[in-house]
Amino acid sequence: MTSATAAGVAALLRDAAAVTILCHVRPDPDTLGSGLALGQALVALGKTVEVAYPGVLPLPATMAGMPGGELLVDAASVTGHPVAVAVDAATQGRLEELGAVFEAAPTRIVVDHHVSNGGFGSVDLIDPTSDCTASLVLQIVDELGVELTEPIATCIYAGLVTDTGSFRWARPASFRIAARLLEVGVDGARWSRQLLDTHPFAWLQVAGEVLGDAQLVESACGGAGLVYATVPHRLLSSMAWDESESLIDLVRTAGDAEVAAVFKESEPGRWNVSLRSRTDVDVTTIAGGFGGGGHVRAAGYSASGTADEVVAALLAAAQ
Repeated sequence: MTSATAAGVAALLRDAAAVTILCHVRPDPDTLGSGLALGQALVALGKTVEVAYPGVLPLPATMAGMPGGELLVDAASVTGHPVAVAVDAATQGRLEELGAVFEAAPTRIVVDHHVSNGGFGSVDLIDPTSDCTASLVLQIVDELGVELTEPIATCIYAGLVTDTGSFRWARPASFRIAARLLEVGVDGARWSRQLLDTHPFAWLQVAGEVLGDAQLVESACGGAGLVYATVPHRLLSSMAWDESESLIDLVRTAGDAEVAAVFKESEPGRWNVSLRSRTDVDVTTIAGGFGGGGHVRAAGYSASGTADEVVAALLAAAQ
């Protein structure tokens, strides 16, 4: 493992004839936007590029029409070029079956901003001070000397606006980046609305049922409080994965608790747990205890058991 700068990564990519770009499972706008932005920049340099994410599920409707989508290939059809880039994946496990493609590449580049990422490439560009991986990709694009076109900028904006919660917890650098992207021609209003404020009507009914069963534990997290909700499999199976991910943003609005958690039953007895904190609590310490990871204020992990069992385990860890 070698730590790299954006310039170092750009030098490796400039010398490559073909590149495989891998996004993490259940892609969000940061991993997909990063992958498609970098892919378009490399195509502009005459490179052969493929972009893929694990699994067979189609992209959520909120990410439909993102520029560069023609570069996407099905996971089963990935060629696997000598240079592979993992974008926004905190661990190789987040690449699932495409982890083998990454591992097989002679040059393996990791570009990520998760504080829990210890590095798993032959070259790692990991910067937890960046609000999103897409911002790091912008640095690479600049080092490649590629023009920042509106399509590339749109993909970067997608990662930036979502990972900062529509700039609610953005650092100053992110506002400067946003200004640059908008000046290039990104339709910020359209993409913010599509990515953050668009849900099918049925989602409202599911969200209402989930929120109706939410629980507040004021003594958790050293008295800072924890609010949590569970999404049983019968409800989760009725939603696209991005719709289920957005539930945590509703739960976290409870001002009585510093930490929010949503338990999503992906299969009977198997749960994906999303954690968020409002200000000071580092939720990576909680997630890490269960083999997960993420950011200081946004992390997650997987668990098995009944709803009561997985909730009890979190409450025990969050005292």
